Order: sequence, then structure tokens, then C-alpha cells
Amino acid sequence: MQRMMFEISNSIPLVGCIAFGLIDRGTNLIQVRPVSTCPLSCVFCSTDAGPKSRIRQTEYIVPVDYLVEEFEKIVSFKGEKHIEAHIDTVGDPITYPKIVELVFCLSQVKGVETVSMQTHGSTLNITLLDKLCDAGLTRINLSLDASTPDLAKKLTNTEWYDVEKIVQLMNHVVSNTKTDLLVAPVWVPKVNDKEIPKVILLAMNLGAGKVSPPLGIQKYEVHKHGRKVEGVKPISWKRFYAQLRMWEKEFKVKLVLNAKDFGIHRKPMLSIPYRKFETIRVEVVGPGWLKREKLAVTPRRDRCLTLINAEEIPLGAKLKVRIVANKHNILIAEPI
Repeated sequence: MQRMMFEISNSIPLVGCIAFGLIDRGTNLIQVRPVSTCPLSCVFCSTDAGPKSRIRQTEYIVPVDYLVEEFEKIVSFKGEKHIEAHIDTVGDPITYPKIVELVFCLSQVKGVETVSMQTHGSTLNITLLDKLCDAGLTRINLSLDASTPDLAKKLTNTEWYDVEKIVQLMNHVVSNTKTDLLVAPVWVPKVNDKEIPKVILLAMNLGAGKVSPPLGIQKYEVHKHGRKVEGVKPISWKRFYAQLRMWEKEFKVKLVLNAKDFGIHRKPMLSIPYRKFETIRVEVVGPGWLKREKLAVTPRRDRCLTLINAEEIPLGAKLKVRIVANKHNILIAEPI
């Protein structure tokens, strides 16, 4: 499906939309989302990313200067101490044209101790990896969901995906850089059960986790707008953690993780100025991320929001809406 690329101007707040900008969940970790694009179409993707998306209509990109400027404001609000900038998009950060500059700028912000990034690494290469590490990337969370090439291609739904290249990149991080490596597979029950132990052994043999844990196994979940793996139902968290503990005993490596393992702790969260079910006026300023959505801003321009059921509402329209979700300042509203 052909989608448009929409650049976020500095008249659009960077807090409020899950697809781009900055997310503060009340800890010392600030999520940084500079772009929404992804080269892969993983069968389990919770955000329906990639070329084979069926519900996305827009991809977003944020200018690096504006993103860093607003990031600095949140760091200042949190006290400029022990901050982690975590670049984790609804796509893959490597698709951001100025990713090296972004990493460097974030690393220079007073109070930032960690700059981390989540990526599948499919379009990453040694040269770019070295630039990222030299720019100040503290930790790279590289996703590898299977070590068997055919299954890896099936899971990423991408014929050109190269497992061997990803393993080479992982080895390079450990052997030739100061950046820490965390291997982050998604466990899809009945699909890659036999692969997860292989990935665990691979991470251990490579020497991942110099500072943080070497592995961060992720649970397959079904999300409202995400992809569903045919014939697979998500397992319970109880069963998930039980299996992680079994693998822990088998491989003698920490797999059941918590926030403390990464130095994440509570910090004051940005105020949420709009209550759930509150009625406010907004201005439509851009296309929505998904079909039937629009991007809007509040009158004070202190938050942006996603307007659902808004297919017929034109850009520039000013209208009354009802807030239907506001958790962590991710605002969703509907016309009234």
C-alpha cells in the first residue's frame, strides 16, 4: 500500500501521538521516536509496520533539531540526572536519515547517561554501526527471532532478510566497539520455539551483555492494530515466565528481567492536561497514522492527538472532540 510521508513541523507538539515524538511513562527513560517507517513486514508486528501494511496511511518523520530541543525540555523537567534516551519507533530507527546525528545529540544532553536503540538491523551495515557507536550509542537491542535463514525470512515476511549479516553485526558490536549488545527475540509459540534456545546460546557465545543482561526475550502479543500469526494464540504471562525460568536454569543466564536490570526507576511524569471523556476543541493539522484517522493539536498547542473516525474531516478543520484515551499523554479523541 502506497503511503505518504508527513514531516512534523515545530508547530505540532511532540507529546501526544504514539507514532512519533517523545513518550514519558513516568520513569528516567524517555522514548524517542524520530520516524515511523520500517523495511520489514514481520508477521507478529504489533504496529503493522513495513511495506505490507494494510492499515497505515501515513508515515511520520521529525526534524532532528526539533526532536532534540523538545527532548531537552523533558530531561530538564526530570532533573537532568540518570536519564536514558531510548530510540524505539513503531518501525525501525535505522530508517531515520539522521540517526547518527540524533544519537550524538542525545548523548550530549546534560543528564543523559544512556542512549539505547531497538532495531532488527536489517538495513544496518558495519560502517553505519561504527558511526552509531562512535556517536555515543550505549546499548543496541538487536532483534533476532530465528537463526535458521528460512524461518527468519518467514517471520520477517521479507525474502531478502539476511540472518548471517545480523550475526556478523552482533559479533562486531561485541568485539570492536564499546557499545553493549542485548539480543531481543520475539518468542512466537509453535513457530520459533526451537529457535529461542539457539538464539540464547548465540548471544552467550558472542559475549552479549557486557553491562546489561545479554537477552531480552519478548512475548508475542495480539494488538488491536497489529498483525496476528495464523493459528497462534498468545500464551499467558504466567506460562511465559515459567518457560523463561526453565531456560534460565538450562543455560544459566538471566532471562526474567525487570526495570532495575537497566537502571530504570520512577521519575516525575509530565502532567496529563486533558482528562478522559473531557470535551475540547482541536485543529486538524495533518493526516492520521492509520486509516480513518487525522492528526490534531489542542488549542494551547501543548499536545497533539490522534482523531479517530475522522475520515471525512478536512485538514484545517476546527471541531469539538471527546478524549477517549490519555494514558501516558498518548491522546486519542473522537469527534462529537
